[in-house]
Amino acid sequence: MPTVMINGAIRQYDKGTTFESIVKEYQPKYNYSIALVYFNGKMKELTKRLEKDGVLSFITTADSAGHNAYVRTAQMMLVKAVADILSEKGKEAHLKIEFSLGNACYCSLMGGIRATPDLAARLEERMRQMVEKNIPITKKTYPIDDAVELFKRQGMKDKEKLFHYRRSSTVNVYRMDGYSDYFYGYMLPATGYVRQFRLQAYQGGLLLVLPTIDHHDMVSEFIEQPSLFEQLMLSTRWGDLVNISTVGDLNEQICRGSISDMILVQEALQERRIGEIAQQIYDKGTVRFILVAGPSSSGKTTFSHRLAIQLKTFGLRPHIISMDDYFVSRERTPVDIDGNYDFDVLEALDLELFNDDMLDLLRGETIEMPHYDFKTGRRVYKGDFLKFEENDILVIEGIHGLNPRCTEHLPEENKFKIYISALTSLNIDEHNRIPSTDVRLLRRMVRDARTRSYSAQETIRSWKKVREGEENNIFPFQEDADALFNSVLIYELSIIKQFAEPLLLGVRSNEPEYYEAKRLIKFLDYFVGIDTTPVPGNSICREFVGGGIFPV
Repeated sequence: MPTVMINGAIRQYDKGTTFESIVKEYQPKYNYSIALVYFNGKMKELTKRLEKDGVLSFITTADSAGHNAYVRTAQMMLVKAVADILSEKGKEAHLKIEFSLGNACYCSLMGGIRATPDLAARLEERMRQMVEKNIPITKKTYPIDDAVELFKRQGMKDKEKLFHYRRSSTVNVYRMDGYSDYFYGYMLPATGYVRQFRLQAYQGGLLLVLPTIDHHDMVSEFIEQPSLFEQLMLSTRWGDLVNISTVGDLNEQICRGSISDMILVQEALQERRIGEIAQQIYDKGTVRFILVAGPSSSGKTTFSHRLAIQLKTFGLRPHIISMDDYFVSRERTPVDIDGNYDFDVLEALDLELFNDDMLDLLRGETIEMPHYDFKTGRRVYKGDFLKFEENDILVIEGIHGLNPRCTEHLPEENKFKIYISALTSLNIDEHNRIPSTDVRLLRRMVRDARTRSYSAQETIRSWKKVREGEENNIFPFQEDADALFNSVLIYELSIIKQFAEPLLLGVRSNEPEYYEAKRLIKFLDYFVGIDTTPVPGNSICREFVGGGIFPV
């Protein structure tokens, strides 16, 4: 009879007891549903059984891993509902989970089927029936050839292609009520765990609206983000132009030797978009300050340089500056709850000086531009003088550029705001999307190692705080932008893989960051790697892997 320590108390259970059975005893003590457990430091699904002594702790839906398991399970239920409802009319239909949009997942119906409010209502009702039946979700490990044959029988060509290039010899397949599927990540043990959701028709597709990680006891109203939605759909169309929507498609092109042309097309699409933004700025006629903002590792610096080149083709004289040069002195820098300097909050900037300098430029005065010395924590002046002539324009890079408080004294007609982010349109397969945060984390990890000699462990450790800062200081203002730019290149993870894998393998198993590193290694294993040779020197990808032509 195994002995288990739970919340500091010793308990004994019969060998073979499921973790779900243990969780039912402790659930009343928690405000949020327990979704997974840690046993002896390893994350486990609730369907797993107790086989030996150990230490057990609980992961709820208020934790990232638990929330993701909830989302994943709800998505599987929707996929199953689509198969059940549409097959009633003899239609062969597949659901593709496209991307996240606020507190919702946007999904499209393959085969030219447009979602209607009536269809959304019928699908939601089918999902509610699954909840009430509390259908078990089981997991079975198959040899990869057997799994591919299973997916082939179910018409899942995307999964056939994905696992054709996978080096692993086995695949974990989830099964629910006669339906089998593959999902990247952990699942809940039964459909009865997913009680909070809403389904609605939206822009020809479906929105699966779910609780947020902070409020898992309710489903908030979906808040439209039309600009963001437009950019995400544009990215999807760009993928369609090169016939790549999944990792299997990408790997196939790499192995066929056609990757160089695809890279050039992707780069050309981005260059065209940058040119369109430059045209908007020129056409407005009154812009003197271009504010480029976005989350960490979104490629702001390279974008700013490429935009400056495009602006020159219109006869403008762009000057690139960083808002970081307006940081307050070190003794005035705010600190976080751990006592560390917090450079991500608005109060870390000397907004009065910044606005005064910009207004002086508008009045035709000459100013001396500051430079912030991070070693001394002081602004220094190096004789870098600037005076606005007729065609001068500033490209200002900084995470707070869209916050109205940052430029509150500058005339609106003189500002143009650009939001840049990394919005991946590439899916692992039709039912497993790639989170944009994973792309940015891997970008940052590779760049930190190259430019700051940081380990993967250090980057992973700081990522939670980085994300919190973005949620508070950047994302709330993205819809206020005059233009949005998506910096993700559909091929880039096959490039980044070569640089990230050795860093991740260096994280030791006894470190808290080990399981996140292990997850990312497994994620990168889906990709066939390529070297950097075909990547142009002005590519945003070069900002992270090196070898670029811009000073980043």
